[in-house]
Amino acid sequence: MKGYVEKLVIGFSWFSMMTLLFAVASIIGYLCLKGYSSLDVRLIFGDTSALDALLLRKQVFNGLFPAMAGTLVLVVMSVVWAIPVGIATGIYLAEYANARIKGVFNLFFDVLAGIPSIVIGLFGFALAVFLHKHFSRTIQPCLLLSSVALAFLVLPYLIRTTQMALEGLPESTRFGALALGATKLQNIYYVLLPKSLSGIMSGVILAIGRCAEDTAVIMLTGVVASAGVPRSLLSSYEALPFYIYYISSQYTGPEELLTGYAASIILLIICIVLFSAAFLIKKRLTYIAFYRT
Repeated sequence: MKGYVEKLVIGFSWFSMMTLLFAVASIIGYLCLKGYSSLDVRLIFGDTSALDALLLRKQVFNGLFPAMAGTLVLVVMSVVWAIPVGIATGIYLAEYANARIKGVFNLFFDVLAGIPSIVIGLFGFALAVFLHKHFSRTIQPCLLLSSVALAFLVLPYLIRTTQMALEGLPESTRFGALALGATKLQNIYYVLLPKSLSGIMSGVILAIGRCAEDTAVIMLTGVVASAGVPRSLLSSYEALPFYIYYISSQYTGPEELLTGYAASIILLIICIVLFSAAFLIKKRLTYIAFYRT
C-alpha cells in the first residue's frame, strides 16, 4: 500500500511538472506565432536610423527603442536599490535578531509580499504629490520614484531568500569559523555569505522578473505613452509593460495588436538577457568564493 501511494505521488508530481511546462511553452509559442511577423528593425527604431538612436543623436518617436531603454534602466535601478537593503535585512534576521524580533519582522515582510502592486503604486504617486507640494515643484512622477516603488515591491523576495539561504546552512558550516576564533562579522563575510550565494542570487533573479513585468506601479509613478529615452532620474519614461497594456486595451486594428505581441517577445528577450547576466554573475561569484574559502 505504501509503495502504491508513493508511486501515485511521484506520478502526480510528474504530471504537474509536465502540465506546467506545457502551459509555459504554449504561452511563449503563442506569442512567437502572433508577434514574429511584426518583429523588425522598424518596429524598434521607427524612421530613425539604428545608429543615431543607439548614440542618442536622434529621438525615436514611432518605435519601441525608448520603451526598451526605459524598461532596462528601470529594472536595473530597482534591483540596485533593493539588493543592499534586502540582503542586509536578511542577514540581520538570520544572524542577529532574537526570536521575538524575528517573528515580528517575518510577519511584516510576509504582509508586504502580499500587498497588491497597485497599492505600492498608489503610495508612490502619493509620495510624488507630497514632495511636489511641500519640497519642490519640479518633483513629479518620474523614473526615480518608479524604481524606488518597485524596490519596495521586490524587497520581501530578497529578504526572505537571503534569510532562508543563511538559516539553511548546516551547523558545521555556521559555527566552524567561530570555533576557530573568527568574529561573527568575519564568519558572515568569509563563510556564510559565500556558501549561501546561490540562494541569494535566486532572490535577485526573482526580483528582476518581478520588476520587469509590473505595470500597476509604473503606471501611477511616472510611465507615459511617449516620452523618449529617459534623460534624467526625474523625467518621465516609457516602458514595455505599459506599452503592451496600452496596445492591448486601445488598439485600432489587427496590425497594431500584433505590435503588442511583438513587444511581449522583446520584453521576454530583455528578461532572458537580464536573467542570463544574473546567472553568469552568480557563477562567477560562486567560483571566486569557492577558491577564496
